[in-house]
Amino acid sequence: MRRNWEALANAIVSQAVTDYRIARYMARVYRYRETSRAIIREVEHFFRSRWFNQLTDIDGKALIRNLREEDVWTFKNT
Repeated sequence: MRRNWEALANAIVSQAVTDYRIARYMARVYRYRETSRAIIREVEHFFRSRWFNQLTDIDGKALIRNLREEDVWTFKNT
């Protein structure tokens, strides 16, 4: 049963990272800047939340820094 919860927690964090990357890309490329910025703020809030800390041992602030340093153009090619 523990594996099921861990798989769910990993899927939630993984989806948040994907959403963040897409929002950053959309904010730079398309006209959806306000919507994308709202998504970015929401996901960053999640990464700093207690719930995130309960789901994973990853440092949320470090994750945000790493994601901000990524080249958003490489996301398009993956």
